[in-house]
Amino acid sequence: MNAALPDVSLTDVAADHSPLSWVGMRGIDIPVTVIEPGYRRDLHARADVQVDLPAPRVKGIHMSRLYRLLDALAQGEMLLPAGLRQLLQSMIDSHLDCESRNARLRLGFDLLVRRPALVTPELSGWKSYPVSLEASLIGRVFHCRLQVTVAYSSTCPCSAALSRQMIEQRFLETFGQHAPVQPANVVAWLRRDATLATPHSQRSEADVSIDLAEDASALGLLALIDGIEQALGTPVQTAVKRADEQAFAALNGGNLMFVEDAARRIKAALSGYIRPSVHVRHLESLHPHDAVAWALPADAGMHSGNAG
Repeated sequence: MNAALPDVSLTDVAADHSPLSWVGMRGIDIPVTVIEPGYRRDLHARADVQVDLPAPRVKGIHMSRLYRLLDALAQGEMLLPAGLRQLLQSMIDSHLDCESRNARLRLGFDLLVRRPALVTPELSGWKSYPVSLEASLIGRVFHCRLQVTVAYSSTCPCSAALSRQMIEQRFLETFGQHAPVQPANVVAWLRRDATLATPHSQRSEADVSIDLAEDASALGLLALIDGIEQALGTPVQTAVKRADEQAFAALNGGNLMFVEDAARRIKAALSGYIRPSVHVRHLESLHPHDAVAWALPADAGMHSGNAG
């Protein structure tokens, strides 16, 4: 079997002579190396890679060339925008016979970070942060955008106020005619009736996107995530004991927030980043629908947010 193997992408002509905006592959499994201050880990990513096909008579691109070029990301090198630009340029160069001029890449992976418990010494657990990295080289203009999803807890200020009013009314009903009120009786009442009404809270999510400069020396994932969690004040926890759960309840009580509050807090924490975009979602426990809010870059326009 020494005969040359056929390659119909080269020998056949497209039946419908028309250019295509993007052609390539989605969902390619690949390891990537993420290095941050005090953090180095090889992570499982899924990649989407495409080039344009402007030549109307060319039947198809060379998928295997893209696949082999993508393997450069699996060599243990630090994941950086400059490396992604070089990869995109190689993808274009490999398709000169298709007249390709543009290329794009998307990487999705979960950043695993070990987080300590709030108060219990030496107790910690793993927390996962979904990350998306999109890079494109279009008309020789490089663009790279990073998105991270951060989970947190949100307690409704309105629900908290309604709960406090109900507890206040019950307290007055119980002790309004007593003078003086004995501390021991108040303590006993609190143990029995302080949770007469409790505000609703829920797990919530913040999707935050920023542009990365081509010469960035790191992705800055941990710094970005830490800034978001500090702005919110109630990141979800991993391993906990009762003391940690109590501390978490105190954090929620001290950080009541509407979805609008959460979006504004995060936006304020991103002042040093390039074109930050914020989308927050509170997975309501009161309603069967979510509460959502966006804070978009000034040049994004009113239709850039996903209304779905």
